[in-house]
Amino acid sequence: MKLKALFLAGVATLAALPALARENHALLVGASTYPALDEKFWLKGPANDVDLVQTYLLTNESIPFDAEDVMVLADGIEGKQAPTLQAIRDAFKELAEKVQPGDFVYLHFSGHGSQAPAKDPDSELDGLDELFLPVDIGPWNDSVGEVENALVDDEIGELIAMLRAKGVDVWAVFDSCHSGTVTRAAPTGADEEKMRKLEPGALGVPQAAMTDAEGASRGLESPRDRADAPVAESEERAEGEGSFVAFFAAQTNETTPEKLMPRSTKDRLQGVFTYTLFETLAERPGITYRQLGQEVLRKYSVKNLARSTPLFEGDLDGVVFGSGETADVRQWPVEKGETKLRLKAGSLHGLAKGERLAVMASPADSTDDAIGYVTVETASTFGATAVLEEGKTLEDVPRGAFLRKIDAGVDLTLRVALPEGEGAAQEAMRAAARAIAEKQLLGGRFTFVAPGEEADIRLAVIPESPRPDAIWILDGSGAVPVADRSAQTEGQPPVLNFSTVPSVSTGDKDGEALAEVMAEQFAHIGKALNVLRIGAASVGNGLNVPVELHRARFDADAGVIIEESRAPMESGNVPRMIPGDTVGVRVENTTDQPLDINVLYVGADYSITFMGKGRMQPGGIYNEDLSLISDESFGRDRLVVILSPAGEQSDVEDLSFLQQNPLVRTRAVSAGPEGFKGLLDEAGFGQKTRAALPLGGKKKGPEPVILQFEIDTVPGEG
Repeated sequence: MKLKALFLAGVATLAALPALARENHALLVGASTYPALDEKFWLKGPANDVDLVQTYLLTNESIPFDAEDVMVLADGIEGKQAPTLQAIRDAFKELAEKVQPGDFVYLHFSGHGSQAPAKDPDSELDGLDELFLPVDIGPWNDSVGEVENALVDDEIGELIAMLRAKGVDVWAVFDSCHSGTVTRAAPTGADEEKMRKLEPGALGVPQAAMTDAEGASRGLESPRDRADAPVAESEERAEGEGSFVAFFAAQTNETTPEKLMPRSTKDRLQGVFTYTLFETLAERPGITYRQLGQEVLRKYSVKNLARSTPLFEGDLDGVVFGSGETADVRQWPVEKGETKLRLKAGSLHGLAKGERLAVMASPADSTDDAIGYVTVETASTFGATAVLEEGKTLEDVPRGAFLRKIDAGVDLTLRVALPEGEGAAQEAMRAAARAIAEKQLLGGRFTFVAPGEEADIRLAVIPESPRPDAIWILDGSGAVPVADRSAQTEGQPPVLNFSTVPSVSTGDKDGEALAEVMAEQFAHIGKALNVLRIGAASVGNGLNVPVELHRARFDADAGVIIEESRAPMESGNVPRMIPGDTVGVRVENTTDQPLDINVLYVGADYSITFMGKGRMQPGGIYNEDLSLISDESFGRDRLVVILSPAGEQSDVEDLSFLQQNPLVRTRAVSAGPEGFKGLLDEAGFGQKTRAALPLGGKKKGPEPVILQFEIDTVPGEG
């Protein structure tokens, strides 16, 4: 691919130059308060986003940014200039005058997004321009057909092109959104949670203008297609032009939230996308943009962070920030205090109070050579303190020592929030919860919490639903998907799509029967979520093999795959699949030892389908068409590829025991031991009642890796 080749050539050239030949620059924009708008539309998180990103850039040892090269435009941060439209334009101009060929620029935009009729309808498939809103935003100006002081996607593209024309590589992150797709049906406790959206009507854009613009939409060619990114990489790069990568928090028809991040904080709202992005970078420095995007998607699914689908564009196979090497070991230099040890890593880096770290005399030493162990005592976003375990003193810690994370713990407990309100259905569920706990129907692996508390699953009684006496089982967001927004009337409540949400009736069951049915539902959900949780904790230390997905069409009449329809799928983003599509996996064993492969398909309905297994010798290839999409249900599915080093004379790893039926309906695909398999057995709810189970420990050599690929299944044409 020409784009990739040019990028790699640029990296190779830079690598050959002295370290000072390249400079890193950043422009961070955070728009929180909008004087021209009602205060209910103001945000709190953008200032915190900018503070987080600035701190990361200035303290990250692997990718140096000098303070004088980080420009900040943010209201809510003392001493910083407000992010007005003119200030943003001036900052880009200043950057363009300062940078030199080969430099790197990081751009970050946090704030409200919106949409307006496109000034050039031919440039937008949906007839709408995407907007980023500076703080001096004004109303819709009907005489010129635009929102005053809005930063339109076309202008953002021109400003970025101005930098790239100087031979500068650019990575831009947009933590804003445009319209709503879900509505909350169960409390989450995040009363301060806000969506970074501003409906066009709030800016005074007439509904008639929006209707006319959307009526001019040329539409997408296929149900598989998504709308183009608001600012995208051009197909051809001019000679001497820098590379471009863009990360968007949401598709153009989605919202993205800001809320307490991490949840343990009490008063610090953050953009979910910004925090998750930099949390992943802090935990895994030196990864590629593609790997970063995949891990963000995985965290969204495992932690129920948001229902939006981030979008990643550009040369995703480049290393984040354009330099550095993949780090397999998470460790940090330590400083000795009077009574404890301090390190410049904290909750953003995956550290938590009570965690055990190894004390290493050298960062290159094996974990087996640890000179002692410490326990984390406190952890803030960027810092932590630790105390030595009994038998060691501060004198035992040499100058230049490191603290190394030794276990990726996995908590396999499912937290279920009880339904809010009073009524027969709510009381029946509370009685069922007591019966489940008393009879240990779920082996102690589940915890019931009050409405609004942090939870993986939220239960709700929804009077306006098709089953007002039922218990609806929602994910951690507590939201019900909205039906087709194009069919909704302005000013009317959104139409909810209950067809994809599982529910259990209460009027036809006594307490014991309801307890048994709900326990079965929770066990299904917990098993599926725990497979994904283990994958999120496993980074496959030292095991890095290429994995590719491909799609094809299945001829139902002939019972064969249409070979000419076979095509690779973009693994950096969430592909869309329609009924009749097949999903295939190709894995090449580029290591010097045998690898076992298992493939699971985790449906949106919490089904787990075992797709197959095999052993690949060094140099071997696994290339199979594994699943067929049907029209029985649609939603966000996950294809999980599990790779594990194979022992000599051992049987092929077999994880078929994880298979389970759908929670509600048949899913749209065909298809007690020790060690890693034992951990997965615990995901299926073995005998242990709670888990912070280590994936690593003292095992030598590469560890298993679980690769997760998000897939959206949608209806086909007609």
